[in-house]
Amino acid sequence: MADFLVIVESPAKAKTIERYLGKKYKVKASMGHVRDLPRSQMGVDVEHNFEPKYITIRGKGPVLKELKTAAKKAKQVYLAADPDREGEAIAWHLAHSLEIDIHSDCRVVFNEITKDAIKESFKHPRPINMDLVDAQQARRILDRLVGYNISPLLWKKVKKGLSAGRVQSVAVKLIIDREKEIKAFIPEEYWTIEGEFLKGKDQFSADFYTLEGKDKTELKSEQDVNNVLQGLDGNKFTVTAVTKRERKRNPAPPFITSSLQQEAARKLNFRAKKTMMLAQQLYEGIELGKEGTVGLITYMRTDSTRISEIAQKEAADYIRQEFGENYLKEETRKEKKQTNTQDAHEAIRPTSTFRTPESMKEFLSRDQFRLYKLIWDRFLASQMAQAVMDTMSVDLQNGNVLFRATGSKIKFPGFMKIYVEGSDDQTEEKKDKLLPELKVGDEVFKKDIEPKQHFTQPPPRYTEARLVRTLEELGIGRPSTYAPTLDTIQNRGYVALDNKRFVPTELGEIINDLILEFFPDILDVEFTAKMEQDLDNIEEGKIPWVQVIDEFYKEFETHLKKAEEEMQSIEIKDEPAGEDCDLCGSPMVFKMGRYGKFMACSNFPDCRNTKPIVKEIGVTCPKCKEGTIVERKSKKKRLFYGCSRFPECDFISWDKPLPRSCPKCEGLLVEKKLKKGVQVQCTNCDYKEEPQS
Repeated sequence: MADFLVIVESPAKAKTIERYLGKKYKVKASMGHVRDLPRSQMGVDVEHNFEPKYITIRGKGPVLKELKTAAKKAKQVYLAADPDREGEAIAWHLAHSLEIDIHSDCRVVFNEITKDAIKESFKHPRPINMDLVDAQQARRILDRLVGYNISPLLWKKVKKGLSAGRVQSVAVKLIIDREKEIKAFIPEEYWTIEGEFLKGKDQFSADFYTLEGKDKTELKSEQDVNNVLQGLDGNKFTVTAVTKRERKRNPAPPFITSSLQQEAARKLNFRAKKTMMLAQQLYEGIELGKEGTVGLITYMRTDSTRISEIAQKEAADYIRQEFGENYLKEETRKEKKQTNTQDAHEAIRPTSTFRTPESMKEFLSRDQFRLYKLIWDRFLASQMAQAVMDTMSVDLQNGNVLFRATGSKIKFPGFMKIYVEGSDDQTEEKKDKLLPELKVGDEVFKKDIEPKQHFTQPPPRYTEARLVRTLEELGIGRPSTYAPTLDTIQNRGYVALDNKRFVPTELGEIINDLILEFFPDILDVEFTAKMEQDLDNIEEGKIPWVQVIDEFYKEFETHLKKAEEEMQSIEIKDEPAGEDCDLCGSPMVFKMGRYGKFMACSNFPDCRNTKPIVKEIGVTCPKCKEGTIVERKSKKKRLFYGCSRFPECDFISWDKPLPRSCPKCEGLLVEKKLKKGVQVQCTNCDYKEEPQS
């Protein structure tokens, strides 16, 4: 038996780390947690300082037995779970089960699975950090108190299988509130005037800016546009102002967990769950032929953008070698020393800049390669020089009407040579455009003037990326919670994805209303964010965990007693589907299932006939004015929209109808799918809205 036993969480890591450490070390995996609160009961003694009752997780007995046997034979046991709160808690549970002194130097942490990082970490073992453990324990107990008290109420009053949680409930409320904003939105008309101008043979564009020398003039109606056009005198415009300046653009910082999930959604079309799964594989190690298994990225659950001095130096060497000295960011050229270079929560970055995506491509799956390239590009760009843009603004005067043209060109690409951050903006970014050389007093000539009518748009529904960003901005949840939270609210049937955007279900709205009425703190954004801050304070040793739980529970218990007494039972009645069962002739009804509504025979259980999900979209049929539009699928499984009164009404549309009318002609609006995103269009006139990404 080896002299030293090292316990990590996953077998993939164990194999790699054992090879790095040598023959004196035996590395085994705990397969995650070995102890937890019991599933069958609360497991928290609220009468005695919220003492948790931990038990060995079912199925972990053989693993624990093997670890105990190995630990008894080893001179020293090192606990090397992940470098975060949960990892610290896993190490603490292992120490308890294996009878290891938590005050001894038994804990080893590393931010990347590379030979140098692993060997260095074993030179600095430390005791288990109980502040980290307490912070994780407090989160677990908080979630247990909320979930195991509210969920049974929902089972009793609504239906079985429901749940409530601090972060998931806030996420559902955000989605519901956004849907209410969209439904209440009233479009407002506005206009723009775009002009094409000539300077000799050079053509360029400019937009109407102001009338009579005022600040920017808003055009709210066609009459406003006519007033501008009537103020024009001929086709000649005079250049009255030229402004040139140099603008610098900074690169985005290296990824943290939330920004990685957002950018992978924008650029790779990955769900948050998929992003984290692939990142885990890249972190734990990839087989690189003769080099063996190597971790390609640093730990992927982090909220810090800090990077080590070693990583900065290596990136600088690569940039200098591949692009030249002038592509290095100023701080790197001056070699400013960074603080917290040993920080366990470093940003997500490649473990070696010299492992370029192209050199790794043969060892990675297609999706692993795409994510690795995204991480590598972002990190390298963050270490590069600013981009420099030459910008130019020109005012064109005709009588009392002023048009303004803006243009820019890249003077020095800097980091943009490698990577530019994506955007959630609904409108596509305008490409850089060049203007001809112009000076004050020059004359240009109008080629064309085109007024355009627009209408303001409702706020967009949340995509996974937008929701993660919003939760992060509000201080709700932490890096490790976002992906499982998005999974939970969908699996419970509280929300659904429609064209990759979240929409609340009827069940989600019912649960939200009940929690809002009886447990308002759970849905209060400021309250939930404060709880996250309290957990951070526990981690920093500023407040004891029992105090935080006690302050929360006193108020929560009052709300709980009121809910148990006053919450009314809600029966989710089966709605008639308007047709009879094909098998027995009984009426078909709509039932609420895990994934939304479906049709089933009302004669259940004698008849178990069901039909594919037919989803109402809240739009009255524009043809018969009686039926409602529902989602259907063709024989080739292609989604289309038709009237619920089919075959009496034969209305169909491949494009999704919207519940609001065209503001121009009151016609039917539909969502037309483009190569990238969707565009709202009228089926009756030329009305179109800006495309949404």
